[in-house]
This record gives sequence, structure tokens and C-alpha cells, in this order.
Amino acid sequence: MNDNSILLAHGPNLNTLGTREPKIYGSTSLGEIETAVRVLGAELGLQVDTLQSNSESVLVQEVQRAKGRYDAIILNAGALTHYSFALGDALAYYGGLVVEVHMTNVYARENWRHLSVVAPHAKGSIVGFGAVGYELAVRAVKQFLSNSL
Repeated sequence: MNDNSILLAHGPNLNTLGTREPKIYGSTSLGEIETAVRVLGAELGLQVDTLQSNSESVLVQEVQRAKGRYDAIILNAGALTHYSFALGDALAYYGGLVVEVHMTNVYARENWRHLSVVAPHAKGSIVGFGAVGYELAVRAVKQFLSNSL
């Protein structure tokens, strides 16, 4: 395992951030989020690799491959959060530190968004802070890996 390494993973439709419903998700693009996370990660001594896929199977495979390769996964699984038991099983297999991120407060939205199959496998969830939520997640990972949380 690469010491202090993070896989930042995004699920379906997150590649459209910045243009997709900006009143809900803001105007920050996925590329801008990834850059900010990499920069902050480097400042904190963390190596950050990124992944976005609209395919459930790709995300499941990459989470499985993360076992033994990454110290943590920061995951915004998009809609897969609410129904992908396969992704939940892959996270259980991974068994490492997981931080769930959602740009919006999913608990203030439609009822179907309240269920997360990711949450039972996550150390914690950060919701409702927009793009800043990813930076909060990186800081939480650093604290946890430093045994400060």
C-alpha cells in the first residue's frame, strides 16, 4: 500500500458537474474539484488518484482493486449511493477507510435519496457543503491516517 494514498472516486453523472443543474450542484466542474483535492492532498502529504465512471461495474472493480493499494477512498457514488448493493459489497471487501461525500444535503431532498448503501461502510459522511465537502473529506482522511480522529 502506498502510504497516505487516496482514491477519489465519482459515480454516474458527476462528470457533468459545473453544467448540470448549477442551482443545485453549483458551477464547479469535476476537473476543478479534482485539482483542488490533489493540491490540498499534496500540501498534506497525501497522494490522490481520481476516477469517475458512469458504469457501476467499473466502480465496483476499482473499489475492489483499491484493497491494499489505497489507504482511503473518498467516494461520491452519485445515484449508485441509493441502490448499488454491489458497490456496498465491494466497499465491505475493501475494508479500509471510506469517506462518503455528497455535494447537496441528501436528507433535505427526495425521500429516495435518504438511503445510502455506502454509509454502513464509511467512517463518516460529508453532505451539503458543495465542492468544499471534498476538501473537508481530505482533511478528515489526513486526521484519521494521523490517528487524530
